Amino acid sequence: MNKILISIFLLIFSTRISAQEIETDTNVVVVDTAAAIEEESIIDEPVSETFSSGYLIDAQTTYIPSSKTLEYVIQHRFGSMSTNGIGDLWGIYAPGANIRMGINYVILKNLQLGWGISKLNMYNDFNIKWTILEQTRKNTIPIAVSLFGDMAFDSRNKTAFGKTYSFGDRVAYFSQLIISRKFNEWLSLQAAASFTHFNAVDSLMEHDKIAIHFNGKMKFSPQGSFIFTYDMPLNLKSMSENIPFTNPPKPNLAFGLEIATSAHAFQIFIGTSAGILPQEIIMHNVNDFTKGGMAFGFVITRIWSF
Repeated sequence: MNKILISIFLLIFSTRISAQEIETDTNVVVVDTAAAIEEESIIDEPVSETFSSGYLIDAQTTYIPSSKTLEYVIQHRFGSMSTNGIGDLWGIYAPGANIRMGINYVILKNLQLGWGISKLNMYNDFNIKWTILEQTRKNTIPIAVSLFGDMAFDSRNKTAFGKTYSFGDRVAYFSQLIISRKFNEWLSLQAAASFTHFNAVDSLMEHDKIAIHFNGKMKFSPQGSFIFTYDMPLNLKSMSENIPFTNPPKPNLAFGLEIATSAHAFQIFIGTSAGILPQEIIMHNVNDFTKGGMAFGFVITRIWSF
């Protein structure tokens, strides 16, 4: 009788152990499957916050807000810091300030249209930006790539263009290929190449200019970053209309701080170019940062989603 009871007990106990092992194995399979699904879902997701705004000082970034987002932009350049020094608070109260106000709207995912108006030459500009590729979290796509184009119209009275004026003399173009990468949580860098064309220029000036650009953001807090831009017009003999070069444009250097939230970005900086539009920065910058040709400026952006 005792042998029978012991046999029944061992049978029940071994069955329970086997059931627990099966349950444990099932749980492991479920967990492993869930982890695999989660990892698979992350592979193609774009990285977040490569840049906090579509603007980095006066440079464009590869960032475009989500579809049906409206953005309002104010860009401001004060006067030269070196002209009167403390007499005009290092250019803040100096004459000759430049300002641009603009709006951008994201009509489709990664496709943005914009318009703005500047004080300098009363430029009305129309622009388009398309982010072709977005960097992904697992480096399936290691970089972001955008195309940007801007067409500006000089809206001053026609007397500013001389006796041989035609409407086409008012127009200037800018096109750019932008490549960016977020290296880690605190460093994002960007490089670009651009082509600028003015339909009408003063004598001994160039109609066309190719330039290269380098920009970056280094975060030091969840909302704060150091930012910089550098624009280098290239003096290429193969496309020059004047050899030797006469008064070629100077490189533009700017650096500052950015404070950003989910809907706002505020940037304050010091830079060389008095122009705000990229056409002006590349073709007409006469200020040399090695000789103190700098000015304060700021950029404010605000977005609304609909």
